[in-house]
Amino acid sequence: MAPSSTISSKGQITVPLEIRNRLGLKKGDRVEFVVDKDRTTIRPARSPENPFEKYVGALPAFSSIREANAWVRTLRDEES
Repeated sequence: MAPSSTISSKGQITVPLEIRNRLGLKKGDRVEFVVDKDRTTIRPARSPENPFEKYVGALPAFSSIREANAWVRTLRDEES
């Protein structure tokens, strides 16, 4: 028999242990329901994409705040 659950009066369900383990879900995790035609799938909620991810590595790495500030000053054509 397939794992199942009953909807409470508040619209809540308990995800069966077998399914939680399969999806790697733990207390406090969020899930999302994906509807595709006549099929609905539950999966771990994906965190929204970081809009800055595409810029990782675009700037040089700095070993200190002083070094970063010096770099900014050179961009602004300021003297040290």
